[in-house]
Amino acid sequence: MQRDDAFLRAWRDTAVQSPIQSEPEDEDRQRPPLHFRTLWISDLHLGTPGCQARALLDFLKHTECETLFLVGDIIDGWQLKRHWYWPQAHNDVIQKLLRKARKGTRVIFIPGNHDEFARKYLNHNFGGIDVADEWIHETADGRKLWIIHGDLFDGVIQCAKWLAYVGDSLYEFTLKLNRHLNSLRARMGLPYWSLSKYLKGKVKRAVSYVGDFEAAVAREARNRGAQGVVCGHIHHAEMRDIDGILYCNDGDWVESLTALAEHADGTLEIIDWAQHMPVPSKEPAPREVVAA
Repeated sequence: MQRDDAFLRAWRDTAVQSPIQSEPEDEDRQRPPLHFRTLWISDLHLGTPGCQARALLDFLKHTECETLFLVGDIIDGWQLKRHWYWPQAHNDVIQKLLRKARKGTRVIFIPGNHDEFARKYLNHNFGGIDVADEWIHETADGRKLWIIHGDLFDGVIQCAKWLAYVGDSLYEFTLKLNRHLNSLRARMGLPYWSLSKYLKGKVKRAVSYVGDFEAAVAREARNRGAQGVVCGHIHHAEMRDIDGILYCNDGDWVESLTALAEHADGTLEIIDWAQHMPVPSKEPAPREVVAA
């Protein structure tokens, strides 16, 4: 049995058979939850060392919403196939998502390319989490937003998937190098700095790729009669107008620690959770969860 199917079955069995235990009372009285109508997060990349699980858990603990969209690349099946990495903190994230669904939050999971195995389960429900290929969300002020991960508009993914795997490996190497670099910077008393973001901003081909991707997604949203689009995939949080279409990218939880939020009146904003964290996020030494 492939690990893809094994993981999805484990998720289902956990949701159906294991009771969701009540959380301990929040000791941090100074940080009550922030309330939103809708939240969007993507590109968590659970199953990789780069996932900022501690910051993600802090976000999930200190936010409440009616609907939570998981906009793809929640679980990194590509990396898990190469090397099984699943520390306890990543398990805690899954349990927290299941707990939110159990307590009444509508949770909608739209798979991406890294968790494309979940596309075999479209229109199914796992522990209260609905799996869908795409979605049309209507904001409180009446705007229709098309929700999609975005990999279908990535020429590399569609035309040369082997190249995407190579790029993914290089990205993981960059993140590993970045972790060592920031460990040194921390000892020197310097703030966190993202090597990957720096390279994306400096390499002209990368800048052009992002622009082309955003334009293609916005164009398709217009074709579908939507006033806006929410996507992930490129790990670049952004909210701007593209030829009359509101383009929103909720970023990622590897570098950016960002989410897209809808307030009660329909106003949208990008939340930088690093600004809400009480202390800089430092991942503890991982404790592996042994696969059955």
